[in-house]
Amino acid sequence: MIADSTSAGRLIHILESRGGTSGSGTGIVLQHREALVYTLSKAAALEHLVMCQYLYAAFSMKDREDDGLPPEQLAAVKRWRKDIIGIAEQEMLHLALVQNVLTAVGAAPYLGRPNFPLPPHAYPAGIQMALLPFGETSLRHFAYLERPEDHEMADVDMFAALEKAAPLPAVHEDDIGPQMQDFATIGHMYRAIEAGLGKLVEKLGEPTLFLGPPAAQATEQHFRWEELVAVTDLASAQRALDTIVEQGEGARGDWHDAHFGRLIRILDEYLAIKTADPTFEPARPVVTAFVRRPEDGADVPIITDPFTSRCMDLLNAVYEVLLQILARYFAHTDETDDQLAVLADVAVGLMYVAIKPLGSLVTRLPIGTEFAGLTAGPSFELFYAVDYLLPHRDAAWAVIEERMRDVAELATRCRDSCAPLYMAPLIKVTDALRAQADRLAAAR
Repeated sequence: MIADSTSAGRLIHILESRGGTSGSGTGIVLQHREALVYTLSKAAALEHLVMCQYLYAAFSMKDREDDGLPPEQLAAVKRWRKDIIGIAEQEMLHLALVQNVLTAVGAAPYLGRPNFPLPPHAYPAGIQMALLPFGETSLRHFAYLERPEDHEMADVDMFAALEKAAPLPAVHEDDIGPQMQDFATIGHMYRAIEAGLGKLVEKLGEPTLFLGPPAAQATEQHFRWEELVAVTDLASAQRALDTIVEQGEGARGDWHDAHFGRLIRILDEYLAIKTADPTFEPARPVVTAFVRRPEDGADVPIITDPFTSRCMDLLNAVYEVLLQILARYFAHTDETDDQLAVLADVAVGLMYVAIKPLGSLVTRLPIGTEFAGLTAGPSFELFYAVDYLLPHRDAAWAVIEERMRDVAELATRCRDSCAPLYMAPLIKVTDALRAQADRLAAAR
């Protein structure tokens, strides 16, 4: 069954309002629940990857008086940094909304994703992902990813070889196994998911398709977003998908306050300052570097500075335990409402008290003698392929707390071996990790 506009919400009509094609032109086949779950899982990983891209760019930006920018330029860069982090936060919301849809149709949460650099066929040729420092290249790339479907743009030169990529094979109605299908934009993918939901409701019936437990839905009760709606039927699923696309590319052609419009405004301001002062450089000289060789053998810069290596491992370990906590929240069993609130609070807290300061810290640290003058960009490396789901409640809470204390101990070793310049942020991170571990212990 090819997705069309039957029973569609606002999302399907965005293109029609722009004079584009209707949902029947998505070209994506979602013929059974498995294909829907597979595509939603790809959407979850995509939101996760896009969020990492924004955070990488934000962490690369200069934000201190000693970064060498005159006051008026530093003020502009700080304003842009705040806006980029705000966009990343909305990508976290989008990731949570996709988890709600997955839960609603009976699937497990999906928080895994491929490591950077991505394998060649992780996504269709037009959807490229890379960790890029803030600047004209990254801004144009982000705007390309978030562009409205009827907006003609070319991605930056580094992705100019897209037309050489092999086309994805066609999917047919009688295929039993799901596979990656081609989509041109993020909005195109979500439009197809929405239309596929409508078709599966016709085939299975709404109660049969949306069979996940309503109590497992994430809402603003535990998280800060009022747009985080519980998904229990087709209408609420449509609202969730509408939010994702409208915040990214804009609703009904009005993209000015969406991610796309915000990025274009930042790009215009950046170019104006760069034209007036060609020496203007708002980002630190970051390079995506890794502590160890990737399992797939990719040729990547390896960190040789011992302190930088330890701090990068610390950042990635915090990131790992954050994903474990989120997986437990979305796939909980008999946790009380108070326990769920603790999981949500600790997850959000880790973003602000650990990942944000550590992400900024590593961009000030050297990679090693082979990369003189360059600093480490956060790799967001997942240590191994795992779905982060810990299925048994008592064991899950114990394992998460244990891992949090392991990470706090690593933070202590980082703090005890660092230069005085980095002592203050690492003390705060160490104290915060211990406090969050204590919260988990008290709530068990």
